[in-house]
Amino acid sequence: MNPAISRKPSAAFVGASWTALMLGALAYLIGLWNAQMQLNEKGYYLTLLLYGLFAAVSVQKSVRDRLEGIAVTNIYYGLAWFSLASALLLLFIGLWNAEMNFSEKGFYGMAYALSLFAAIAVQKNTRDSLGSETDYE
Repeated sequence: MNPAISRKPSAAFVGASWTALMLGALAYLIGLWNAQMQLNEKGYYLTLLLYGLFAAVSVQKSVRDRLEGIAVTNIYYGLAWFSLASALLLLFIGLWNAEMNFSEKGFYGMAYALSLFAAIAVQKNTRDSLGSETDYE
């Protein structure tokens, strides 16, 4: 690899990633706060957001570790993917059966998707920012 090429993300990309994560998660949480649903339903959707964010970061880290030759056990790798798939499936099932307008369902789905994607980008940026260019040679 050319040592003149840095793998560190630009400040603009780091800022955009953090902004997207905050906007997605905040929109989702404000929607929950204002939702006309029981507290146990709000807890279900809050738990799915937290579980999904953790699972998405775990998948990103596991995949990247494997690509870089860092040992990741098959059980953790599989569990990370299973967790992400479970979080998405549970959100889909919850929204499918929820008594709310389609526009609200779409809002929650898009805020959730934005949050997960942004969490992956933030994790990638954090990892790239910690390494030096010589780590990749």
